[in-house]
Amino acid sequence: MSLRSFFSRLLTPHSNNHRSESGVAHNNQQKPTWRYYLVQFLIITTLLLSAVWLLMAIWYQFGARSVLTWLAIIVIIGLLSALFATRYWTPDSKKAPHNITADRQATGKKTITKKTKIKWLVGLYAAIWFVGVGWFMSITPEQQRDWMPEVSQKITYERDPNNPDLITLTNVRNFDWHTEDDATARWETRTIDMSKLSGVDVANSYWMGPLIAHTLVSFRFEDDRPLAFSFEIRKEKGESFSALAGFFRRYELSLIAAEERDIIYTRTNARGEQVYLLPISHLQQHEVKSLFESYLTAADELNAQPAWYNTLTSNCTNIIFYMARLVSGDRLPWDYRIWVSGWLPNYLYDVGMLDTNSQLNEEQQDGQNWSMDTWYERTHINPKVRGFDNQIGSEPADNSRKFSTQIRQGIPIPPLADSQAEAEEQAKSAAQASQ
Repeated sequence: MSLRSFFSRLLTPHSNNHRSESGVAHNNQQKPTWRYYLVQFLIITTLLLSAVWLLMAIWYQFGARSVLTWLAIIVIIGLLSALFATRYWTPDSKKAPHNITADRQATGKKTITKKTKIKWLVGLYAAIWFVGVGWFMSITPEQQRDWMPEVSQKITYERDPNNPDLITLTNVRNFDWHTEDDATARWETRTIDMSKLSGVDVANSYWMGPLIAHTLVSFRFEDDRPLAFSFEIRKEKGESFSALAGFFRRYELSLIAAEERDIIYTRTNARGEQVYLLPISHLQQHEVKSLFESYLTAADELNAQPAWYNTLTSNCTNIIFYMARLVSGDRLPWDYRIWVSGWLPNYLYDVGMLDTNSQLNEEQQDGQNWSMDTWYERTHINPKVRGFDNQIGSEPADNSRKFSTQIRQGIPIPPLADSQAEAEEQAKSAAQASQ
């Protein structure tokens, strides 16, 4: 059967295979086929979803008070209503009663068939929709807006010409948070030595139920306080976050480098979010350095060309996964939990990247890994910093170091792996134990 014949049969509204005993086909009492109903359902669903998508894009770009928003709603809903009414409720002139057809012929009016009306309505809707898509794709992110203070600056850096491991970062955030919306702004310059990197911690901050969390990554150093990175929406003043708006090019993407006493404290203490700090096991130092370099590359790219935040494809969790996968490859397999950010700790546990036994001293090891419930209990940092005095004082670095030490109380810190074979073997063993 040719492709044309297949679609012709698929779109045929009636079954023609009713035959008499003599083999003569009959056209009376024909019933629509299941293929017809399936195609009609898909067509209606596609039209409705495309209209909803376009109207939401217009709504989130122009707002509820815009005349253009309401004009678009009226035009699109009116057009689809006319299309559905013509297709499913208006009788076909070929099947109309004889007296109606005769009256039209007597008045000399040209009869426009139902099929012609549907073609014009579909064509008009398709034209409007494709114009809308073209407009949406033309919306470009901006660097210059009236940003909120906490995302107003862009991180930049310089390498020491004599030692490429020495990186001087500019615009490292170190705010004093008093309340959720009130903070004393402070942007600092900090020099770090990548040769002193000693590990990575992932922080998950839950603010909207167990499925949604904001993910941060902290890099530990042998002789210095940690440094945290966070991909966030770059909100304008007076703007609030909406997960739905994040699908429609409403927020630019921002990369923040910050002290933990800023970017974690504001979540645990100022906002009351529930935060869990998870030390990642079975990493070699070159992997940690490569991940750190990935953040520097991301900063370069965002500074050169701003990008849109997307709730599904470019959010705080899956961007980190994309970068980490470039470093670790198949050790981090694809998984649906990459897009369900609240379950990221469970994913890390199942792939063997959370391993208690490899983190404890020989005297402390009991031969059993922590269960996931134990991980959540031990790594919940809100109780550890309740009442923490976050005033910067005369020695800012000391207060930052104190906060970072306090949130890691009771959490075994893993050493770096000596070789790839050792890292992969231990991760595989931990994954098997978790199952």
